[in-house]
Amino acid sequence: MLILLSFMFLIVAHLFEKDVNQDTGFNLKIRQDLSMSMYHKDGDLILGGILQIHMQSNPLDSTNFREPPASKDCILYVIRYYRHRLAFHFTVEEVNNNAELLPNITLGYRIYDSCAWELRAIHGTLSLLSGRQVPVPNYSCEDRGVLAAFIGDLTSDTTYSISQLSRIFHYPQISYGAMDPIFSDRILFPSFFRMVPNERSQYDAIIQLLRHFGWTWVGILTSADYQGQSAGEELKRAIIQSGGCVEFLAMIPMFGKSQTMFEFVHLIRSSTCSVIVLYSSMVYLLQQFMFEEWRNHEIPPKVWILSANLPIITDFDLGKAFQILNGSIAFSIPKGEIPGFKDFLYSVNPTMFPDDVLLKLIWQINFRCRLPGTKKNSWKYFDRLPNCTGFETLRRLDSSLYDVYNFRFSYNIYTAVYALAHALHQMYTAEPLQGPITLRESLWQRFQPWQLNNFLRNIHFKPSIGNEIFFDEKGDTPTRYDILNCIYLPNGALIQTLVGSFHPSAPSDQQLFINESAIRWQPLFKQTPRSVCSKSCRPGYRKAPKEGSPKCCYDCVPCAEGEFSNATDMEKCLKCPDDQWPMKKRDGCIPRTIEFLSYEDPLGAALAFLAIVLCAITAGTLGIFLKYRETAIVKANNRDLSYILLLSLMLSFLCSLLFIGRPEKLTCLLRQTAFGIIFSVSVSAVLAKTITVVIAFKATKPGSRLREWVGSRVLSFLVLLCSLGEVLICTAWLLISPPFPDYDIQTDPGKMILICNEGSLFAFYSVIGYMGLLAILSFIVAFLARRLPNSFNEAQLITFSMLVFCSVWVSFIPVYLSTKDKYMVTVEIFAMLLSSTGLLSCIFIPKCYIILLRPEMNTREHLIGKQSPSM
Repeated sequence: MLILLSFMFLIVAHLFEKDVNQDTGFNLKIRQDLSMSMYHKDGDLILGGILQIHMQSNPLDSTNFREPPASKDCILYVIRYYRHRLAFHFTVEEVNNNAELLPNITLGYRIYDSCAWELRAIHGTLSLLSGRQVPVPNYSCEDRGVLAAFIGDLTSDTTYSISQLSRIFHYPQISYGAMDPIFSDRILFPSFFRMVPNERSQYDAIIQLLRHFGWTWVGILTSADYQGQSAGEELKRAIIQSGGCVEFLAMIPMFGKSQTMFEFVHLIRSSTCSVIVLYSSMVYLLQQFMFEEWRNHEIPPKVWILSANLPIITDFDLGKAFQILNGSIAFSIPKGEIPGFKDFLYSVNPTMFPDDVLLKLIWQINFRCRLPGTKKNSWKYFDRLPNCTGFETLRRLDSSLYDVYNFRFSYNIYTAVYALAHALHQMYTAEPLQGPITLRESLWQRFQPWQLNNFLRNIHFKPSIGNEIFFDEKGDTPTRYDILNCIYLPNGALIQTLVGSFHPSAPSDQQLFINESAIRWQPLFKQTPRSVCSKSCRPGYRKAPKEGSPKCCYDCVPCAEGEFSNATDMEKCLKCPDDQWPMKKRDGCIPRTIEFLSYEDPLGAALAFLAIVLCAITAGTLGIFLKYRETAIVKANNRDLSYILLLSLMLSFLCSLLFIGRPEKLTCLLRQTAFGIIFSVSVSAVLAKTITVVIAFKATKPGSRLREWVGSRVLSFLVLLCSLGEVLICTAWLLISPPFPDYDIQTDPGKMILICNEGSLFAFYSVIGYMGLLAILSFIVAFLARRLPNSFNEAQLITFSMLVFCSVWVSFIPVYLSTKDKYMVTVEIFAMLLSSTGLLSCIFIPKCYIILLRPEMNTREHLIGKQSPSM
């Protein structure tokens, strides 16, 4: 903003020539070389127009800022732009002929050509303010009407220059083409209005178009003027924020050396993006593509997106530029219908506007004839032309030069004039003039431009054809963008086909409409073009950013184990549900193989069979003891403890069956706790039997008080007491952190192993540890009693059984921790069976041998009178 304001003051300074005066030091004179032709019509109220009719190169490019820049005439007239001046005239005449609009007041106009040059725009503004073609700053010499408002200009740079002067006097200004977002600032521009949307809505339109086609890798070309630079940078930021990437942002100067052009050609040829946005309001950007540096090199096929403020004109055979830009997509302000304007355009001729020098020039050049009254030697080219017949008509001009069907900026001028007319009508209707206005003194005295602003903000009117016209709170006109497809035909004609639209005020999901079937791409494209930095990652892969590159540039890496991607260009791979596993290509999931130690499994069946067999053997042993319960050897080894031990061993063997089969909530709760309690009963019974041996031997001594402790009650109480510790541990386990059914998907990829989660490993190892403690106590007591007389001694067998028991469970812990999946259950079942079998075989098998095979040894006399050698 500050740069542009400083730039404007430099331009204003060059409007004046400085002469040194000996008395005052210096004075200023208006530069006479900037005077220019004016289109005018007298009236009570004057609408000032600053319109771009010619194109003019910026003369300040070569200035040294030490002397005024050389003046240049407005050159390169544009017939399409001249049509804007005719639209201005047509609308003013139509308003004046409308008896219901501004009755008794005639509208007039003063129109100056800005030539797309800020210096001439300021000069024209000062001329309108002072009422003289040679402006007199701070004075109004207008005696042919009251200046009411300004209309102009087409480009933002010249519009800004006009506004800096018009807003000082609070004159309303309506632009018909300036889209710079800065004009929406009501603090800086309180009296500014425009008939086009804010440029930021065009950023959204471009971004949605890119997103619609999946174009994430684009380039941007802009002009090197202030608006082009700022718009290019802002568009780049908007694209990046929306998730896209910009390969390059290049600014093409108006005057460039051939070497500079070669650099831009090389940039385009070496770029990898297939879509380039041309964003500028300067037509010279299109002219660049007509230079040999572009046309003599093979430019790879690209999709060109043209901004709405880039004028597409064909007066200078710019259609040839579209040999390169063929198939481009152009945003455009919508066209409108102006009733009667087509016939008016066809009826225009030099006799209608006898003072219009430009019209005469257009007439003579296009019809190749010399109008009467043309001075000889004014242009030697005309001296050789035949005289005009008078039958020439603008109908004969090609529609590409004199288009009478597509009114876009012309329609904006039409609605701008009507907006001011309606605001003026409401203003004077609200406070009607008193009496006839013969000399217009009252009109002159009563009109205040700032009052018109209030009425202009609140206007709502509907043209005879078209949508309602009004301004929003920022002075913008809600409208849409048309999306055109520009096709360059082999015969050199350029046609523009409507293929879509963008409505900024619509809901976000309904703003963009594209008819893809109507688009004709550049012929070298066989299908809808793609523009991405990296190829799409197919399912089974994810995008991995490249270091130092934009986020749109990436590598495709396979999904990690256990993950999948089922769509293209996925940022992250997804994890399969726990009961599923990725397919081989990792583009989907399949159910995992469910695994657990089942009865159908050979290993499970073998363990179950072994457990039942051992349980049967134990039951058989119990039956033998019951049958021979009155024999000496059964009585000598405490029948009750033997029954308890055999019953607990039977249940221990059966407990192993809880570990086989699909884990359920009940089986998980009973597995470890049932085994722990039952096996602790077994070990407690062994401990009681060991203590029985010691007490029985000591009690035989005279006077020993241990006789009181000999009896089944005391020993049964000891078994109960020792088992109670395990019961308390298991109860706390079930209350605090009970086991539950769970699954393991980490051990074996592709499988879901159903397990019982112990809930608390501390409780689990406490159960094992408590049984180990009882076993160690039994081992110690039995080891100490191994030297007692053999007739009463069972300690040696118990010592060996506890040694087996401890060896099994000490080995169990490291093996259990190093085993995975269903084999962990197998290890525990094996430990249970082996330790129980150790107790059964070490303690009861020798007795069964005596009972069944050596009955002569199963007598009280033998046990009392005979001693066996030590083992």
